[in-house]
Amino acid sequence: MPAPLRIIAGSTDVPAEADAVVIGGGIIGSFAAYYLAKRGLKVALVEKGVVGGEQSSRNWGWCRQQNRDARELPISTKSLDLWESFEADTGERTGFRRCGLLYLSDSEAELAGWARWGDFARSVGVDTRMLNTAEATERAALTGRSWRGGVFSPSDGIADPGLAAPAAAAAVMALGSTVHQGCAARGIETTGGAVSGVVTEKGTIRTKIAILSGGAWASSFCHQLGIRFPQAAVRQSIMAVASGDLRLPDALHTAAVSITRRGEGCHSISISGRARVDPTAQFLRFNREFVPMFLKRWRSLSPGSLEALRAGHETLARWHLDRPTPMERMRILDPSPDLTTLRRTLERAVDLFPALASAPVVGRWAGYIDSTPDGVATMSEIPALPGFLLAAGFSGHGFGVGPGAGHLLADLATGQPPIVDPRPYSLSRFDRRGDVDVANF
Repeated sequence: MPAPLRIIAGSTDVPAEADAVVIGGGIIGSFAAYYLAKRGLKVALVEKGVVGGEQSSRNWGWCRQQNRDARELPISTKSLDLWESFEADTGERTGFRRCGLLYLSDSEAELAGWARWGDFARSVGVDTRMLNTAEATERAALTGRSWRGGVFSPSDGIADPGLAAPAAAAAVMALGSTVHQGCAARGIETTGGAVSGVVTEKGTIRTKIAILSGGAWASSFCHQLGIRFPQAAVRQSIMAVASGDLRLPDALHTAAVSITRRGEGCHSISISGRARVDPTAQFLRFNREFVPMFLKRWRSLSPGSLEALRAGHETLARWHLDRPTPMERMRILDPSPDLTTLRRTLERAVDLFPALASAPVVGRWAGYIDSTPDGVATMSEIPALPGFLLAAGFSGHGFGVGPGAGHLLADLATGQPPIVDPRPYSLSRFDRRGDVDVANF
């Protein structure tokens, strides 16, 4: 039972040329293509599978400022406004609404961490409210128990992961640009050291701008170009229950389980941070850079299987532009959900909301969450390859910042003033030698 997803009809033959080509039709790529098309550029959005088919439809759907890394907070705030204006401008439904996000805890240490973040956030104008025992218990009345405290971020909200990326892609076509599904990008052509084309399985598109928003595939694609991008992915599992007329919160996080309304009559439930680590050649290559993060999260990570190795998204192999690539053999990453974790997830959800004991399970799925060593996305021009931009490694935080990230990429690609300072997202922060791994040529 895969994650629910709106399937859109794409464009037909790939164009011979475009002002820009966006590789990857997830939430980031679809919004990047939208904001480029909105500026009058002819854009080709190419996706090896279906728009939104991988992690962009498999996440919680949270659009939050709360508990963001300081580097992500500006783009998170901008994105909330863009979520609202996108629906108004296009008429496309994303399911976005500012319902507020509620965090509850009985841990003094956790509450203290939230309070420290709140002090910082309020200093930059973010509305976040610490809840004492009485306030938290009142807001959490549906759980039927008392809580030591919590935090509520009223201006944050949720969108529907099954609708959002397809909505942005549909808006791209409405602006006269094209969306090509079942069309893998195999590589980049250059002239004079700069981008001059994107080679796809359906033909080459001449262009001077190529944006790679390839999710878990990004590092292996960059490897083909001699670009070193440290990236690792973990496999996280989610389930959905038919909540019907049950009284449940729109979005609630606790250490035990988190619950989010998804569409009508359905809630998704998950354990935050709980994931499997599937070993791959790429994982081993960048292992030392990810050791600090994995050590910090060791309680929530478990050894995985060889599924990612077989999927091919973290390969170090070289592929050829005139032959099928691993992306054509694995159109959509649809990994097996961890049933042990999902049983525990449901048990915890029922413990929190006993009425869920009779709610039918309507979906179980997993997705690969791609991360960088510091847990912050890369959205970066690559000086060694003019015309090429990389957007990946969103570390499980990408859905909510999709509109802002797309806007920033359009800014960088067209030389416009950036919506936020792009320097914290530069690829060069990971490698003092520069952006290119010379040993790969």
